[in-house]
Amino acid sequence: MPVTKVKLTICGSNYIISTTDSEEYVNKLAERLDEDMTELMAQNPSASVAASAVVTALGYLDELHKNSSSADNMRDQIKGYLEDAAKAKLAAEEARREAERLKKELDQLKEQYANKE
Repeated sequence: MPVTKVKLTICGSNYIISTTDSEEYVNKLAERLDEDMTELMAQNPSASVAASAVVTALGYLDELHKNSSSADNMRDQIKGYLEDAAKAKLAAEEARREAERLKKELDQLKEQYANKE
């Protein structure tokens, strides 16, 4: 994927970054970062841009960690569901074979009974 340079403005400072992501995607990230940092500084007028960046980064890391844990939990649940589905499929196949065997046995018994009459 080609590397592009994207100009960003965050809390009044300009940055140029190189990325393989789309410019639109990187701009959306920068907009969210700018909004979150600006809001934090509005709530805490004594907070510097650097302090705001650190606190915002901690919030993002917390969000990432919780989402990763949640995704891991979902993967484990899906794995369990797939294992249960595979067991159910095997049990259904076994039940189908048993039903076929019993049907053949029933047909044989019917034939034997009909021959005795």
